[in-house]
Amino acid sequence: MYAVVMNLGKRATMQNYASLQETQDQEEQGILFHVAEPTRSRWNHIEDLDSFFSRMYKYHAKHGFFCMLLQELFELNQFIFVVVLTTYLVHGINYAALFNTGGEHIKPTLHDVVLPVSKCVENFTTITWLILIIAVATLCLKCLIRCYQIISFWDIKQFYNTALKISDAELDNLTWHEVQSKIIKVQVEQQMCIHKRDLTELDIYHRILRQENYMNKFTVIGRVRLLDGRLAIQHSGFAILVAVVSFESPWHLREDYKKAGDRKELARQLSRQILWLAFINLIFAPLILVWQVLYIFFNYAELIKREPGKIGVRNWSLYGKLYIRHFNELDHELHARLSRAYRPATKYLASFTSPIMTVIAQHLAFICGALFSVLIALTIYDEDVIAVESRHYSGRVDDMVPRVPSARRCDAYALPAFELEGRAHTSKIKEEFQQLFQYRIVGLIEDLLSPILTPYFLIRWAYPRSLEIVDFFRNFTVSVVGVGDVCSFAQMDVKKHGNPDWQGASVQSEGAAPDQYTQAEDGKVELSLVHFTTTNPNWVPPISAQQFVEEVQDQIKPHLQDSNVMFFASYQNFFDLSSMADITQYTGSMMNMGPGLVQGVPSFIDVKTSASRMEGPSDGYGLLSMTSSALALHDRYYMQSQMKRSLPAEETTPLLSPQSNL
Repeated sequence: MYAVVMNLGKRATMQNYASLQETQDQEEQGILFHVAEPTRSRWNHIEDLDSFFSRMYKYHAKHGFFCMLLQELFELNQFIFVVVLTTYLVHGINYAALFNTGGEHIKPTLHDVVLPVSKCVENFTTITWLILIIAVATLCLKCLIRCYQIISFWDIKQFYNTALKISDAELDNLTWHEVQSKIIKVQVEQQMCIHKRDLTELDIYHRILRQENYMNKFTVIGRVRLLDGRLAIQHSGFAILVAVVSFESPWHLREDYKKAGDRKELARQLSRQILWLAFINLIFAPLILVWQVLYIFFNYAELIKREPGKIGVRNWSLYGKLYIRHFNELDHELHARLSRAYRPATKYLASFTSPIMTVIAQHLAFICGALFSVLIALTIYDEDVIAVESRHYSGRVDDMVPRVPSARRCDAYALPAFELEGRAHTSKIKEEFQQLFQYRIVGLIEDLLSPILTPYFLIRWAYPRSLEIVDFFRNFTVSVVGVGDVCSFAQMDVKKHGNPDWQGASVQSEGAAPDQYTQAEDGKVELSLVHFTTTNPNWVPPISAQQFVEEVQDQIKPHLQDSNVMFFASYQNFFDLSSMADITQYTGSMMNMGPGLVQGVPSFIDVKTSASRMEGPSDGYGLLSMTSSALALHDRYYMQSQMKRSLPAEETTPLLSPQSNL
């Protein structure tokens, strides 16, 4: 009995002790909870930083939450409007009454032409109902996607307003460089990325442009013309392969893609997936083709009526944008470069004339002029001639006068290296450049044909290269701490992926030059590095990259400090004539003051441009530095290429010995 009482006492003591300990732990936890910052737990350890930073960039580029909300709602409204209008035009219009095909000359009324809704529904066929069911399902899917996007962008709005202290009213007054600087500071407080304490500008670019950097390099490797035009399901079939097939998460490549032993099995799997993707594209091709026709018709009808000449102007093709794009270059930065290159590119192509087209145009002008002169003579005799069949004939024929401007080169910074020196006037260079800078009407035709071109591209080009795609991901993927798997070219390592013809002596002397397989074409790594260091001056590159950038800056600095007009005189076609004086006048003071001390904006920069569209800091230094550095790099490449051509070719076949000749 005594033992039982003692055991019960011990249990009671242990239970009381445990209860006391639990109470103390709850009190301590409560104290810790109240001490924590209210916003830290919300933005701490964001799992998918790729999506988060991409949405942040899109939020800034599209001017805030309410602009994005209106745009999403109007896109849904456009879809509904096109479907309803097309359906009513097919089944709800009495075309017999509209065109008076019955032979009775009765003026139809609106009530006679437009059928009521009930009558329109009665005219529906089985195919119409099937198309409407697909359209409703697509609309529901679009609504779900838009709702998810609106909720996610509301979260981004809270981050801008709360963590970054940026209101929507001030969003357009800040450049992305300024927003990015605030993000880097907030990382120290909020620890959005727990794998590293400090984020760099390159880390943010890697997460936003992870897949674009892969596609940037792979497009240059492929050199396919079929990448022109918007493809049906995504921007390209390769984008789907990157996003869905190769990556097991937004930031991590599948482990089996990193193993050389699994390459053939992965290639077979990838081939089957490409065929399935092509089959899905082929099934939906008719519906997508109809939608493309309707969208282009409704979108460009007013433009053709108001300014039909704009259909004949040139713009940058999708292939051109992919080919010209630097590594780690955001959309607004690419758009700014291409906008600066638009006028020089137009002048360059306008310098070419076509004698055949000139002869044809002169012949057509003669025939049209003769018919017009006869019509004028008959009209003078009897003015009722122009009223025949209630039609009024008038016209004007302009002679085609070939214009040959002096500009025969394009903006070297905006365009790739085609070895233009001494070859810019050739038809081969012109044809290559026309693939990048095409007529708008060609782009519209490619948009119409994109549902057919997409499965053809997947079967004809991607399917035979399955093994090459697998090897590409394995050979050109590196893991970066705090970022994940990225394209190795996006690291902008001039020693590993650079081209010796674009580099200086210090970089070339450090080791063996990379082979052609690992080199980036057309100096992309070098130009990308110069562009990134200029738009992100606070970023600290690796030692080899820093040496390369310093060499380029040292090469252009004497010309800029002395306001050397001759340095820009050879490139006077790159700039407007009105801007040449501003550039030469501004260079000396700018270089002496440094990028951080520049006051105001030079006059050759359009002050009307929104700050959200500017590249890098808003001090006006970046544009001049980028252009000057690119010109210096192109000159270096041209000079070293000329030196290589002038050297005697090395003998690769051993000479026969005297004994063998006998």
